[in-house]
Amino acid sequence: MASHDDKGAKAPAGEVTAAAGGSTAVTATRGGGGSIPPPPHPPGSGDEEDGMLRMSFLEHLEELRSRIIKMILGVAVAYALSLFYCERLWRLIAVPAVDALIKLGVKPPTLKAITPMEQFNVIWVKLPILCGVFLASPWIVYQVWAFISPGLYKRERRYAAPFVLCSAGLFIMGGAFAYFVAFRFALTFLLGIGMGNYVEPMVSISEYFDLFVNVTLGVGLVFEMPILIFFLTLLRIVSPRFLLRHSRYAVLGIFVLAAILTPTPDAFNMMLFATPMCLLFYVGIFAGYLLVLKREGRHFPWRKMLTITTIVLVILGAILYLAALHYKWHPVPHWPFLTR
Repeated sequence: MASHDDKGAKAPAGEVTAAAGGSTAVTATRGGGGSIPPPPHPPGSGDEEDGMLRMSFLEHLEELRSRIIKMILGVAVAYALSLFYCERLWRLIAVPAVDALIKLGVKPPTLKAITPMEQFNVIWVKLPILCGVFLASPWIVYQVWAFISPGLYKRERRYAAPFVLCSAGLFIMGGAFAYFVAFRFALTFLLGIGMGNYVEPMVSISEYFDLFVNVTLGVGLVFEMPILIFFLTLLRIVSPRFLLRHSRYAVLGIFVLAAILTPTPDAFNMMLFATPMCLLFYVGIFAGYLLVLKREGRHFPWRKMLTITTIVLVILGAILYLAALHYKWHPVPHWPFLTR
């Protein structure tokens, strides 16, 4: 009879043996008696997946519901704060219309309330909601990031603060660009159509505010293009090389989108929308390129680039200064910021 010590002395090939800690391991042997090394770890395992959460479909839905509720609560708080400044905010929003009517010689340069509830709905309901969305945009973007971050690697979660700040900043910058530049030119063009042919513009506050919301929110969302490109690069869905190779199609799509967003049919206002969109597209490609360099352990030549950029800006500044002296331009606090 074999003793108890002899039973565990030798195990057949492929037999599952128990480790001291209670875990099991498969031991395979070759014909020569040597053991086959364990298979390599799959890519993305180990430290890279440290901290990644595994959730079921229902848990994802629950997390999404929680984040949406928090977004709504953030907008509600910003809405409540905006209620205290409704009249001041409305005066700011009405400025582009008043300026356009003054330029067109319409007297009095005021907006009209057609129905009794129109002023209440616009000034005290819709306007605070719009302001609440812009004020709560950092909180909204943070909730979006908090929803998707559990599926990212630990090293990729370091982009949380730049993602939130850049996304909210670009959204607010888009709204400011629409307010100070694009919307004013478009409004002057629209109100001026038909002037002199027995047509005098009469603008209701509801129609004006709806157009204002469409333009500001549309441009604000379009300004998120660099963040979208960076995020797609982060997920390895696209690459900067692929985007540059197909940039002509992207530029064509940008001009089509600008034609849709522009409330006027003229080419000048379309260019006002398309030009910053094209710039933002290439800014997003550059941000994705920096991300790829970091993944590959390379560094961008910032010192050389800053030197070249400084030289170019100095040359452009000198040209602008000489042109201002020649044409007797002087700065003004509104677009185009230079006038005779």
